[in-house]
Amino acid sequence: MTVPGSADRKRGSGVHMVLSMALFVTTLGADALGPGDHTRSIVVDGLTRTCFLHVPPGYDAAKATPLVLVFHGAAGNAALAVAFTGMSGKADEAGFIAAYPNGTGAGPVQSFNAGGRSGIAAAANADDVKFTAALLDDIGSVLNVDPKRVFATGISNGGMMCHRLGAELSERIAAIAPVAGTLALDSIAPARPVPVMQFHGTADALVPWGGPGKGTPRFLRFKSVEETIKMWVKADGCPEKPAVSAEPDKADDGTKVVRATYGPGKDGAEVVLFTIEGGGHTWPGRKPFIGFLGKATLDISANDLMWEFFKKHPLK
Repeated sequence: MTVPGSADRKRGSGVHMVLSMALFVTTLGADALGPGDHTRSIVVDGLTRTCFLHVPPGYDAAKATPLVLVFHGAAGNAALAVAFTGMSGKADEAGFIAAYPNGTGAGPVQSFNAGGRSGIAAAANADDVKFTAALLDDIGSVLNVDPKRVFATGISNGGMMCHRLGAELSERIAAIAPVAGTLALDSIAPARPVPVMQFHGTADALVPWGGPGKGTPRFLRFKSVEETIKMWVKADGCPEKPAVSAEPDKADDGTKVVRATYGPGKDGAEVVLFTIEGGGHTWPGRKPFIGFLGKATLDISANDLMWEFFKKHPLK
């Protein structure tokens, strides 16, 4: 038997790598995407649904890459979510794929069926859990997505959609980080403990801290922040008493931030609530471009905090 020399081993290794890459490309298909911005279109229940994709410059098709879903608010769309959240910049910095799904509705005025009549699209009974699952399949066919590191965030109705995905698609969504959006479901029974990071302002007039108020349209139903957190704490088997700490007051913006951490619970799950005292219907760390939404805190960055949280909580 001849023992291969170093040159033979290098050639063998090279051949193996080429074959592996060929198999990988075949698995992804001819439509495999690279770095840059792309729009995907799929048909779900007879409806053509779309999603804007941002693939970071450092994306390597040979490496499984995390994916963060970013859901826009009611009467919004993917383009607004890109501008409102600034998540594409964080994707470039951290090396994850950012996906911005579009809801359903009339033209650019769209929303998601997060349950409980929580958005405009709820009236059309769009199955946005099914849409998300199909979208993940589609993205996975053109990009090398790490199935253990798929996460969801969003604002308002989009935040409510994150809660629904955590409750009903927990086998594919590793962790969620809703902003200014609470649970719109009557109950939750996730298939596994789901780590949750919630951001919410005490002066939010659109999704009030205490639940629907006098100014909330009657067709909208959603839980208070307190009830939302209690439901997730129970579902995740976390301690009922949190560890509480104040975040440094870095900016003179009329807000203060308090962090409450419940956990660890089952399988190491955590529920983390960032209370933005004086904060409005805004994205922490981003200056709002619409005045009536209220104050935005610059003491923390939601993008930075949720990414650290996501990295800590992949699917087991």
